[in-house]
Amino acid sequence: MFEKFAPLLLAPLLLAGCSLAPGFERPEAPVAGRWPTGDSAAATAIDWKSFFGDPRLKKLIDLALANNRDVRVAALNVEQVRAQYRIQRSELFPSVGLGASATRQRTAGVELSNYDLSVGVVSYELDLFGRVRSLNQAALEQYLASGEAARGAKLALVSEIATQYLTERALLEQIALADQTIAATSKTYELTKQRFDAGDVSELDLQSVNIQVQTARVTQANYRQQLGQTRNALTLLVGTALPSNLPAGRPLGDKGLLDDLSPGLPSSLLTRRPDIREAEHNLLAAHADIGAARAAFFPSVTLTGSGGVSSASFSKLFDGGSGAWLFAPQINLPIFTGGRLKANLDAAGIRRQIEVAQYEKSIQTAFREVADALVARNGLRDRIAATEALVAAQQKRFELADARYQRGVDSYFEVLDAQQALYLVQQNLIQLRLARLTNLVSLYKALGGGW
Repeated sequence: MFEKFAPLLLAPLLLAGCSLAPGFERPEAPVAGRWPTGDSAAATAIDWKSFFGDPRLKKLIDLALANNRDVRVAALNVEQVRAQYRIQRSELFPSVGLGASATRQRTAGVELSNYDLSVGVVSYELDLFGRVRSLNQAALEQYLASGEAARGAKLALVSEIATQYLTERALLEQIALADQTIAATSKTYELTKQRFDAGDVSELDLQSVNIQVQTARVTQANYRQQLGQTRNALTLLVGTALPSNLPAGRPLGDKGLLDDLSPGLPSSLLTRRPDIREAEHNLLAAHADIGAARAAFFPSVTLTGSGGVSSASFSKLFDGGSGAWLFAPQINLPIFTGGRLKANLDAAGIRRQIEVAQYEKSIQTAFREVADALVARNGLRDRIAATEALVAAQQKRFELADARYQRGVDSYFEVLDAQQALYLVQQNLIQLRLARLTNLVSLYKALGGGW
């Protein structure tokens, strides 16, 4: 008897799992195959602890990854989406429940009692056309996308901390340079004041030196204000008060402060950039949604069944109760839905087109960010080399002007002009070194970082 109906009973199970989702083909990257600068060395995913060589910066990043609220929210978002995925995944399995009931009624002077205890499957949908599996796949891809979003949040945090830290290093060097300039010009002012009192120089010379002293003090005050604001930004990013026992930081000119990077080919971004990977998972989720929308046009089969015992007396329920069972399959075939199913399918198709555009845009954005960083890296390297040579030349000019002034050959205006030019070019060199390092951080972020 069973053999006769077995094929009919097993057919739904064999059909379960087929999917109506369209086949996925990754869209072709809408960018060139090489960088405009010609860089094409093999790219390697470098760990941030290897890329950042400054021990003080490493400690700040460690603290931020543990305490920053944005990263914490991103991690909690992943857990939330993971829970939603588990909820959707549970639809793949039958829900088994234990049911018990007791009824007592009086009719025409006769009291009747009935007690039931049963175990059964509660409304299990046979996934004949893959609707449930498509929804499960969409939920999985959304979960994976949230993980990439969390990784992107960490990468952005690490990059921002490094940028703020490098800014702090540059401001400390600018303040130190201003201190040196104030000390030197103040000493010169005292000597000039003595000569003015003796009648050897004019008041114009004295005030010219004084202007240089006050200008350096104004600049120093400005840098100190910026330093305080930068440290406030670091405290916010780290998510806790900055410890007093942090390791000493390295100067901007230290070659071990940051490592260099090889960009590889643009195609490597597809597997390294978290925003691109997030966009791809969202695109895969949109494909799965189309499968679920297509499956909604076909019949759905829902099974409900139970088995147990029933008795008119609770005391005899387990000993003398009679067996009871229920099997209630239900088939639902949509005939007229007012266009709802077609509209759902159209909406799913449009969502897929949107996700394709978002995916392609993320690739184009990544390509430009890396290309811009590479162009800036090459330009900054040349500018720093030229500025270092300019600093050496201005230093020599100042020393010659000061020597000629001491011998009475030139006026002090030559010394002031040479000293001011030297100060400006030294400031510019610090800014260029900062720009080079922040450019490396930008390139690290643009390439997708490494963990």
